[in-house]
Amino acid sequence: MIAIFYLVLQILKLYSYVVIANVVVSWLVAFNVLNTSNRFVYSILDFSYRLTDPILNRIRRFLPNLGAFDISPIILLLLIWFIEMCMKIYIAPMLFN
Repeated sequence: MIAIFYLVLQILKLYSYVVIANVVVSWLVAFNVLNTSNRFVYSILDFSYRLTDPILNRIRRFLPNLGAFDISPIILLLLIWFIEMCMKIYIAPMLFN
């Protein structure tokens, strides 16, 4: 059971890194630092979109329209942080006692 606990924590941490990478790469594409006609850049962007967009789209449905600002990745990162903290505070004592 402890191994599953640590596995879930690592998956949440890895997913938060994917969200951050998605934001950074999308900014670099928006500012024409990276070109999506490059096959490698396109594959990284597509991979990160496929991993993050289903959850980010659900969050975007509840957020007001802020124009060009998209705060859904921030909300998702806060949610991941909250889940990690709840796991460490409430589930870890049950497993390690």
